[in-house]
Amino acid sequence: MARESLDAERLAAMLVHGPTPTRVEIVDYDPDWPRRFARRAAEVREILGERARLVEHIGSTSVPGLAAKPVVDIVVGIDDPDDEPAYLPDLEAAGYELRVTEPGHRALRAGDPDEPVNLHCYAPDDVETRRYLVLRDHLRSHPDDRDRYAAVKRELATREWDDMNYYAEAKGPVIWDILGRAGWVEP
Repeated sequence: MARESLDAERLAAMLVHGPTPTRVEIVDYDPDWPRRFARRAAEVREILGERARLVEHIGSTSVPGLAAKPVVDIVVGIDDPDDEPAYLPDLEAAGYELRVTEPGHRALRAGDPDEPVNLHCYAPDDVETRRYLVLRDHLRSHPDDRDRYAAVKRELATREWDDMNYYAEAKGPVIWDILGRAGWVEP
């Protein structure tokens, strides 16, 4: 959700496997998504123990009634995400694959193709973590914003993207507008 523009060079530097052209699939809300989150959250807590200081369901699959990509997103609060030896080998041994590496953030993927999940590792008090939670909580309680966000996502899903991250960036204006309506003030 960062506001800075995503150029090809920056994207290539942060993606472990480089950019991947894609079409985005948006599906109606699936009531199984919270159960999928709960199973993965329990697994992450078992793998990391006290190193997982926060485990929260984020993204569109965390909002009842919101259409979404069928990928459960989880934010995991790690004291120092840049200290990979402190946690990454344990997640990789459990089948999570490192996909994104940038200062203060690691993203991993598991569960393909049947139950895909993204883990976003940030410090528990990182501004990105707080933004994710404010957006989620607002969309859960404001169906008008939830529906507007769904409409934007469905429209964006009609085109092909050079990488999923460009799709995410294109959602930025509506996300920032909704965050403003939620009372978010950028630190």
